[in-house]
Amino acid sequence: MRKTDVTQHSLYSYRTLEERIPDAHPLRKLRVLVDGILANMNDDFQALYSRRGRPSIAPERLLRASLIQTLFSIRSERQLVQHIEYNLLYRWFVGMNLDEPVWNHSTFSANRERLFSEAMTQRFFAQVLRIAEWQSLISDEHFTVDGTMIEAWASVKSFTKKDGSGPPPSDEGRNATVDFKGEKRSNETHQSTTDPDARLYKKGDGDKSRLCYLGHALMENRNGLVVDATTTLASGTAERDAALIMAKRSIQKAGATLGADKGYDAAEFVKQLREEGVTPHVAQKKHSAIDGRTTRHAGYTVSIKKRKLVEEIFGWSKTIGGLRKARFVGLAKVRAQTTFTFAAYNLTRMATIFGWRLSAVVG
Repeated sequence: MRKTDVTQHSLYSYRTLEERIPDAHPLRKLRVLVDGILANMNDDFQALYSRRGRPSIAPERLLRASLIQTLFSIRSERQLVQHIEYNLLYRWFVGMNLDEPVWNHSTFSANRERLFSEAMTQRFFAQVLRIAEWQSLISDEHFTVDGTMIEAWASVKSFTKKDGSGPPPSDEGRNATVDFKGEKRSNETHQSTTDPDARLYKKGDGDKSRLCYLGHALMENRNGLVVDATTTLASGTAERDAALIMAKRSIQKAGATLGADKGYDAAEFVKQLREEGVTPHVAQKKHSAIDGRTTRHAGYTVSIKKRKLVEEIFGWSKTIGGLRKARFVGLAKVRAQTTFTFAAYNLTRMATIFGWRLSAVVG
């Protein structure tokens, strides 16, 4: 007999939120991992809040929610709050019960300078690395470095002359027409009124110029984990400059190798790496700064193959982690976003190594 499609609203539920999440769900193991990281950051959180006054929303919950936003490609914090309101899996991961109201989306903005600052995201990133080191997932001998463009939250229309001498818009309204055809524009004479830190930049001759930042990642070659990350203003030398900074602070073992693409094949960069005790394994240009004394070794060939793993980091970060376009304005906030996204990537990468099949539910 066919059953009638009648929706009967129940007044009570006899299953807890904990019972609704399957025991074998991959996010259960990830939640244990994240809870351990946040527990180790307890002293850092304690220093950020006053001992008196009205209790705040737990910082652990805000960070778990931001992790959900990154892992599940939720494009805004306003949408994130809506998802947490009706998605039981998200509620459970954040640490809320079935009836608890979700905070307003403006809470993230109110805590941006305190909880989601560059310093705090760096601490979160460092705690993720500590787990990777504890599990012996990180190599201290072979590394790869690369950079990627992060589109700024600013329109090309906002890129105007610094002295204000440019022509006014040809019409009025919220999205006025700006005719800049034939005008020579550069970072020396022009600046974005929306995001002054954004720079006009393009990767190659065939590419169009964009207002952007450059994100940089230092990857260890054993499992493809990010061991250092930063974001800089876009310039022709930013990738090599950032690579040197990250190599100095993160590569400690003498004789360690550093792989990179042809953009890093510059005599000064290679010389500075060798002065730091790092062996450059960069891809060769036609007139290369490295010769057969480096390329003859089998390790060079391995580094050239392994360095392609770094593209998986940028690919995941842009397609799933939301790093294709910056969500914030200003170098410091974009750097914090980049660091947090790479930390989330490391978590998913470790989950894959541990066999948790996180890719089945994320992305």
